[in-house]
Amino acid sequence: MRYVSTRGDTRSVDFEGALFSGYAPDGGLYMPKEIPTLDYNTLRTWSAFSYPELVKELSSLFISSELIPRKELNDLIDKAFRRFRHKNVVHLASLKNGLNVLELWHGVTYAFKDLSMSCTGQFLQYFLKKRKKHITILVGTSGDTGSSAIESVRGENNMDIFVLLPKDLCSQTQELQMTTVIEENVHVFIAHGNSDEIDESIKELFADADFSRKHNLMSLNSINWSRIMVQIAHYFYAYFQCTPSMDVTPLPAVEIVVPTGGGGNVTAGYIAQKMGLPIQLVAVVNNNDIIHRAIQHGDFSLSGRVKSTLASAMDIQEPYNMERIFWLLSDSDSSLIKTLMEEFYTSKNLALPEELHRKLSEVLSSCSASDEDIVQAMRRCWEENRYLLCPHSAVAAHYHYKQLDGHLSNRLRCCLAPASAAKFPDAVLRAKLVPEVPPEIRALEEMETRSTTLTRDDYWAKTLRDRIEAVAEHRHT
Repeated sequence: MRYVSTRGDTRSVDFEGALFSGYAPDGGLYMPKEIPTLDYNTLRTWSAFSYPELVKELSSLFISSELIPRKELNDLIDKAFRRFRHKNVVHLASLKNGLNVLELWHGVTYAFKDLSMSCTGQFLQYFLKKRKKHITILVGTSGDTGSSAIESVRGENNMDIFVLLPKDLCSQTQELQMTTVIEENVHVFIAHGNSDEIDESIKELFADADFSRKHNLMSLNSINWSRIMVQIAHYFYAYFQCTPSMDVTPLPAVEIVVPTGGGGNVTAGYIAQKMGLPIQLVAVVNNNDIIHRAIQHGDFSLSGRVKSTLASAMDIQEPYNMERIFWLLSDSDSSLIKTLMEEFYTSKNLALPEELHRKLSEVLSSCSASDEDIVQAMRRCWEENRYLLCPHSAVAAHYHYKQLDGHLSNRLRCCLAPASAAKFPDAVLRAKLVPEVPPEIRALEEMETRSTTLTRDDYWAKTLRDRIEAVAEHRHT
């Protein structure tokens, strides 16, 4: 399996090359040259698999056995899921009125990113030990990515991780999960800005080819293909848990509702669909609704500044993974994608070509939810089920209740739950509910913290560059 850039100006790489990259050298994102398709018999066989088994099967399609032999791949994935609290790793909660909630948050940081990040951390270690090399990981986070990334590599002497988070735009729990990790290889920065501004600084460092090469820069954001690859398993597991029968042809469709920020998770869903899984995808967003506007009207443009919402991890205006979806929909037309994305990143405005918009609206539905919608969904779910939703999961539940109340659809549906309500006590209180906070999260408030502040007056990319140089120098003395 070879990986190519969505913009077409870079030679292809193998899985190891894609894993150790951030953006491709031409500014694009790596994608598999071909998406494998699965037949009916394979789907029937897979329907009996556990979540870890599905991750193993899917990973083996995208990682050649020459790079990681199958037995070693299985061992790495088993090791990745060892710290998860639920025996099944992922759990489906079947609630009243057809609300199926796939709990993806049973990892160390109570967020779905632990699933892909723990596997990616194992893949990195496998190659680093073989190659005897050191890497520098750069991560921008709107909430959950940073803590998951830190947990996947903390204490490792062959990698340093630099995480940038936006001041006052994460929940206190999310911030503490990053700043309380006191490890030699963990470097946390709190920036006076938003997620998109953080991404710009990170992109600037990756664009410096000499600096990037010197320090073996890589990203653990969902620009990293490995993250997308593992997330494809969510969709297969959700489908097999929700479908009433695998003994009919054609197989019944299941609608999967995906809380969407940077677009990595919904990209994984579209790849699962292309592989032959009979799912219909709904991208649900908060007031930062660029993906919703793109699907509904072909308007892929910024609308002012990032808006702060209760679903803070989705407060993103530049969903970089949409480039991957556009590339797939355009039949891998790298020239078109390069033109479109350069126009978007230059002007922050893009009207999708008519044909591309038509294809996008055929494979994705969408819905946006206000903070009031989020609060109402959280309250209703509690009143009907005594079940607490996090505000991001509530964005998906809002769509479900909207369909239910309007008698718009009675199809099989699964809402992805990206985080535990335990991480968002303020949102739970806003819904006039009582937070349930596990002891390990409560303990964070008493722990020592460590971070560096980046003010509006600082040149963030330079500060980062200087710190990376200083850490490298210290390592060599």
